[in-house]
Amino acid sequence: MSSPALSGPGYLSEGLKLVLSPGLRLFVLLPLGINLILFIGLIGVAVQQFGGWVDGFMPSLPNWLSFLEYIIWPLFVLLVLVILFFTFTLLANLIAAPFNGFLAEKVEVVVRGHDHFPPFSWGELMAMIPRTVGRELRKLGYFLPRAIPLLILTFIPVLNLVAAPLWILFGIWMMAVQYIDYPADNNKMSWQDMLAWLREKRWQSLSFGGIVYLALLVPGLNILMMPAAVAGATLFWVREGGGDAPVAVSR
Repeated sequence: MSSPALSGPGYLSEGLKLVLSPGLRLFVLLPLGINLILFIGLIGVAVQQFGGWVDGFMPSLPNWLSFLEYIIWPLFVLLVLVILFFTFTLLANLIAAPFNGFLAEKVEVVVRGHDHFPPFSWGELMAMIPRTVGRELRKLGYFLPRAIPLLILTFIPVLNLVAAPLWILFGIWMMAVQYIDYPADNNKMSWQDMLAWLREKRWQSLSFGGIVYLALLVPGLNILMMPAAVAGATLFWVREGGGDAPVAVSR
Protein backbone atom coordinates (compact mmCIF):
# COMPACT_ATOMS: atom_id res chain seq x y z
CA MET A 1 0.00 0.00 0.00
CA SER A 2 1.42 3.38 -0.99
CA SER A 3 1.93 6.12 1.58
CA PRO A 4 -0.86 8.77 1.78
CA ALA A 5 1.86 11.42 1.41
CA LEU A 6 2.71 10.00 -2.03
CA SER A 7 -0.81 9.68 -3.42
CA GLY A 8 -1.06 13.20 -4.91
CA PRO A 9 1.12 12.72 -8.02
CA GLY A 10 -0.87 9.63 -8.99
CA TYR A 11 -4.19 11.47 -8.79
CA LEU A 12 -2.89 14.39 -10.88
CA SER A 13 -1.31 12.10 -13.48
CA GLU A 14 -4.50 10.09 -13.87
CA GLY A 15 -6.53 13.30 -13.99
CA LEU A 16 -4.39 14.55 -16.88
CA LYS A 17 -5.05 11.35 -18.82
CA LEU A 18 -8.78 11.72 -18.22
CA VAL A 19 -9.05 15.33 -19.46
CA LEU A 20 -7.17 14.39 -22.63
CA SER A 21 -9.65 11.61 -23.41
CA PRO A 22 -12.19 12.30 -26.21
CA GLY A 23 -15.21 12.10 -23.91
CA LEU A 24 -14.05 14.90 -21.63
CA ARG A 25 -12.14 17.11 -24.05
CA LEU A 26 -15.24 19.21 -24.81
CA PHE A 27 -15.48 20.37 -21.20
CA VAL A 28 -11.83 21.44 -21.17
CA LEU A 29 -11.33 23.46 -24.36
CA LEU A 30 -13.38 26.57 -23.54
CA PRO A 31 -11.96 27.21 -20.04
CA LEU A 32 -8.50 26.47 -21.46
CA GLY A 33 -8.95 29.24 -24.01
CA ILE A 34 -10.20 31.71 -21.40
CA ASN A 35 -7.32 30.91 -19.04
CA LEU A 36 -4.79 31.20 -21.87
CA ILE A 37 -5.92 34.77 -22.61
CA LEU A 38 -5.78 35.63 -18.90
CA PHE A 39 -2.33 34.05 -18.54
CA ILE A 40 -0.89 35.98 -21.49
CA GLY A 41 -2.24 39.24 -20.07
CA LEU A 42 -0.82 38.59 -16.61
CA ILE A 43 2.57 37.59 -18.01
CA GLY A 44 2.66 40.83 -20.00
CA VAL A 45 2.09 42.89 -16.87
CA ALA A 46 4.58 40.80 -14.86
CA VAL A 47 7.37 41.23 -17.43
CA GLN A 48 7.02 45.01 -17.19
CA GLN A 49 6.67 45.27 -13.41
CA PHE A 50 8.54 42.26 -12.00
CA GLY A 51 11.80 44.01 -11.10
CA GLY A 52 10.01 46.86 -9.34
CA TRP A 53 7.89 44.44 -7.31
CA VAL A 54 10.96 42.49 -6.13
CA ASP A 55 12.75 45.74 -5.17
CA GLY A 56 9.65 46.88 -3.30
CA PHE A 57 9.51 43.74 -1.19
CA MET A 58 13.25 43.60 -0.49
CA PRO A 59 14.14 44.89 3.00
CA SER A 60 16.55 47.83 3.34
CA LEU A 61 19.85 46.62 4.75
CA PRO A 62 22.66 48.70 6.28
CA ASN A 63 25.83 48.96 4.20
CA TRP A 64 27.74 46.49 6.35
CA LEU A 65 25.09 43.84 5.61
CA SER A 66 24.76 44.62 1.91
CA PHE A 67 26.40 41.29 0.99
CA LEU A 68 23.22 39.57 2.28
CA GLU A 69 21.24 41.02 -0.60
CA TYR A 70 22.72 38.41 -2.92
CA ILE A 71 21.58 35.68 -0.54
CA ILE A 72 18.02 36.85 0.15
CA TRP A 73 17.24 38.25 -3.32
CA PRO A 74 16.19 34.82 -4.69
CA LEU A 75 13.83 34.45 -1.72
CA PHE A 76 11.99 37.62 -2.69
CA VAL A 77 11.92 36.66 -6.35
CA LEU A 78 10.18 33.48 -5.17
CA LEU A 79 7.80 35.56 -3.06
CA VAL A 80 6.73 37.67 -6.06
CA LEU A 81 6.29 34.52 -8.15
CA VAL A 82 4.09 33.01 -5.43
CA ILE A 83 1.91 36.15 -5.27
CA LEU A 84 1.58 36.17 -9.07
CA PHE A 85 0.67 32.49 -8.93
CA PHE A 86 -2.09 33.15 -6.40
CA THR A 87 -3.44 36.06 -8.45
CA PHE A 88 -3.62 34.04 -11.65
CA THR A 89 -5.09 30.99 -9.92
CA LEU A 90 -7.82 32.96 -8.14
CA LEU A 91 -8.87 34.86 -11.29
CA ALA A 92 -8.70 31.82 -13.54
CA ASN A 93 -10.73 29.62 -11.20
CA LEU A 94 -13.33 32.34 -10.66
CA ILE A 95 -13.85 32.62 -14.44
CA ALA A 96 -13.74 28.88 -15.07
CA ALA A 97 -15.77 27.83 -12.00
CA PRO A 98 -18.93 26.66 -13.85
CA PHE A 99 -16.86 24.71 -16.39
CA ASN A 100 -14.76 23.17 -13.62
CA GLY A 101 -17.88 22.13 -11.73
CA PHE A 102 -19.27 20.48 -14.84
CA LEU A 103 -15.94 18.79 -15.59
CA ALA A 104 -15.86 17.40 -12.04
CA GLU A 105 -19.35 15.96 -12.58
CA LYS A 106 -18.33 14.19 -15.79
CA VAL A 107 -15.12 12.79 -14.28
CA GLU A 108 -17.10 11.42 -11.36
CA VAL A 109 -19.45 9.71 -13.80
CA VAL A 110 -16.48 8.07 -15.54
CA VAL A 111 -14.89 6.94 -12.26
CA ARG A 112 -18.06 5.67 -10.60
CA GLY A 113 -19.49 4.10 -13.74
CA HIS A 114 -22.99 5.59 -13.41
CA ASP A 115 -24.52 9.03 -13.90
CA HIS A 116 -26.72 10.65 -11.25
CA PHE A 117 -26.10 14.21 -12.53
CA PRO A 118 -28.31 16.14 -14.99
CA PRO A 119 -27.37 15.71 -18.68
CA PHE A 120 -25.19 18.37 -20.29
CA SER A 121 -26.94 21.40 -21.72
CA TRP A 122 -26.02 25.06 -22.01
CA GLY A 123 -29.01 25.83 -19.81
CA GLU A 124 -27.69 23.48 -17.13
CA LEU A 125 -24.26 25.12 -17.39
CA MET A 126 -25.76 28.59 -17.02
CA ALA A 127 -27.76 27.40 -14.02
CA MET A 128 -24.52 26.34 -12.34
CA ILE A 129 -22.99 29.82 -12.56
CA PRO A 130 -24.58 31.39 -9.42
CA ARG A 131 -23.75 28.36 -7.27
CA THR A 132 -20.20 27.83 -8.50
CA VAL A 133 -19.26 31.51 -8.50
CA GLY A 134 -20.76 31.83 -5.01
CA ARG A 135 -18.59 28.93 -3.88
CA GLU A 136 -15.52 30.61 -5.42
CA LEU A 137 -16.32 33.77 -3.47
CA ARG A 138 -16.58 31.61 -0.34
CA LYS A 139 -13.07 30.35 -1.06
CA LEU A 140 -11.94 33.94 -1.44
CA GLY A 141 -13.49 34.71 1.95
CA TYR A 142 -11.45 31.85 3.41
CA PHE A 143 -8.28 32.89 1.60
CA LEU A 144 -8.13 36.65 2.28
CA PRO A 145 -8.16 36.67 6.12
CA ARG A 146 -5.19 34.30 6.03
CA ALA A 147 -3.37 35.84 3.07
CA ILE A 148 -3.52 39.45 4.28
CA PRO A 149 -1.47 38.79 7.46
CA LEU A 150 1.07 36.93 5.31
CA LEU A 151 1.21 39.87 2.91
CA ILE A 152 1.76 42.28 5.82
CA LEU A 153 4.50 39.99 7.08
CA THR A 154 6.38 40.39 3.79
CA PHE A 155 6.89 44.11 4.55
CA ILE A 156 8.28 43.62 8.07
CA PRO A 157 12.12 43.53 8.08
CA VAL A 158 13.68 40.28 9.34
CA LEU A 159 10.28 38.65 9.85
CA ASN A 160 9.70 38.79 6.12
CA LEU A 161 12.39 36.14 5.70
CA VAL A 162 9.81 33.53 6.73
CA ALA A 163 7.07 34.95 4.48
CA ALA A 164 7.96 32.90 1.38
CA PRO A 165 7.99 29.49 3.16
CA LEU A 166 4.69 30.32 4.86
CA TRP A 167 3.16 31.39 1.54
CA ILE A 168 4.22 28.08 0.02
CA LEU A 169 2.73 26.00 2.85
CA PHE A 170 -0.48 28.01 2.72
CA GLY A 171 -0.55 27.68 -1.06
CA ILE A 172 -0.26 23.90 -0.89
CA TRP A 173 -3.25 23.72 1.45
CA MET A 174 -5.25 26.15 -0.70
CA MET A 175 -4.69 24.03 -3.80
CA ALA A 176 -6.28 21.08 -2.03
CA VAL A 177 -9.16 23.27 -0.88
CA GLN A 178 -9.57 24.90 -4.31
CA TYR A 179 -9.89 21.77 -6.40
CA ILE A 180 -11.39 19.18 -4.07
CA ASP A 181 -14.21 21.63 -3.38
CA TYR A 182 -15.58 21.06 -6.92
CA PRO A 183 -16.67 17.43 -6.41
CA ALA A 184 -17.60 18.17 -2.80
CA ASP A 185 -19.89 21.00 -3.93
CA ASN A 186 -21.41 18.84 -6.68
CA ASN A 187 -22.30 16.29 -4.01
CA LYS A 188 -23.90 18.96 -1.78
CA MET A 189 -21.26 18.81 0.95
CA SER A 190 -21.18 22.04 2.95
CA TRP A 191 -18.08 24.24 3.04
CA GLN A 192 -17.30 23.47 6.69
CA ASP A 193 -17.84 19.74 6.24
CA MET A 194 -15.53 19.78 3.21
CA LEU A 195 -12.78 21.48 5.22
CA ALA A 196 -13.24 18.98 8.05
CA TRP A 197 -13.04 16.09 5.56
CA LEU A 198 -9.81 17.48 4.11
CA ARG A 199 -8.29 17.79 7.59
CA GLU A 200 -9.14 14.14 8.23
CA LYS A 201 -7.22 13.34 5.02
CA ARG A 202 -4.44 15.76 5.91
CA TRP A 203 -1.47 13.94 4.37
CA GLN A 204 -3.34 12.98 1.23
CA SER A 205 -4.58 16.58 0.92
CA LEU A 206 -1.09 18.05 1.31
CA SER A 207 0.32 15.52 -1.15
CA PHE A 208 -2.28 16.42 -3.76
CA GLY A 209 -2.08 20.15 -3.06
CA GLY A 210 1.72 20.06 -3.23
CA ILE A 211 1.95 18.41 -6.64
CA VAL A 212 -0.77 20.67 -8.05
CA TYR A 213 1.06 23.70 -6.64
CA LEU A 214 4.31 22.67 -8.33
CA ALA A 215 2.61 21.90 -11.65
CA LEU A 216 0.75 25.22 -11.69
CA LEU A 217 3.97 27.16 -11.10
CA VAL A 218 5.31 26.06 -14.52
CA PRO A 219 4.41 28.73 -17.13
CA GLY A 220 2.45 27.30 -20.02
CA LEU A 221 2.03 23.90 -18.38
CA ASN A 222 -0.23 25.49 -15.74
CA ILE A 223 -2.93 26.13 -18.36
CA LEU A 224 -3.37 22.40 -18.97
CA MET A 225 -2.80 21.49 -15.33
CA MET A 226 -5.90 23.35 -14.13
CA PRO A 227 -8.45 20.96 -15.69
CA ALA A 228 -6.12 18.06 -14.83
CA ALA A 229 -6.24 19.23 -11.20
CA VAL A 230 -10.07 19.28 -11.30
CA ALA A 231 -10.09 15.71 -12.65
CA GLY A 232 -7.41 14.59 -10.18
CA ALA A 233 -9.30 16.15 -7.29
CA THR A 234 -12.44 14.29 -8.33
CA LEU A 235 -10.49 11.03 -8.33
CA PHE A 236 -9.19 11.97 -4.87
CA TRP A 237 -12.75 12.65 -3.70
CA VAL A 238 -14.14 9.35 -4.92
CA ARG A 239 -11.28 7.05 -3.98
CA GLU A 240 -10.67 8.59 -0.56
CA GLY A 241 -14.31 7.99 0.37
CA GLY A 242 -15.86 11.36 -0.35
CA GLY A 243 -19.11 9.73 -1.51
CA ASP A 244 -21.11 6.65 -0.67
CA ALA A 245 -21.64 5.26 -4.17
CA PRO A 246 -19.48 2.29 -5.23
CA VAL A 247 -16.44 3.07 -7.31
CA ALA A 248 -15.91 1.57 -10.75
CA VAL A 249 -12.53 -0.14 -10.87
CA SER A 250 -10.46 0.78 -13.93
CA ARG A 251 -8.05 -1.72 -15.46
